[in-house]
Amino acid sequence: MEILSQFVVVAVMAICLCVGYVIKNSIPAIPNKYIPLIMAVLGVVLNIWINDWVFTPDILLGGLASGLASTGAFELIRNIANKDKGDQNG
Repeated sequence: MEILSQFVVVAVMAICLCVGYVIKNSIPAIPNKYIPLIMAVLGVVLNIWINDWVFTPDILLGGLASGLASTGAFELIRNIANKDKGDQNG
């Protein structure tokens, strides 16, 4: 896990997080099960773009890790928010 954290590009992860949020909440035609796949592909494209359209295995791994990390970050934020709502009601 520590090795993958070296490849996460914060800018790519943040963009994917925002795009994933918009897809989840605004486009009901896209099932939730496809959002990680979309974020992984978007992460790769964004990472290639950030690196002046150069494609290497490191850039591929960085894009995939960043896109998928955005999905994990969304779930983490959602779970924390739901936990806080449960504490206030109980």
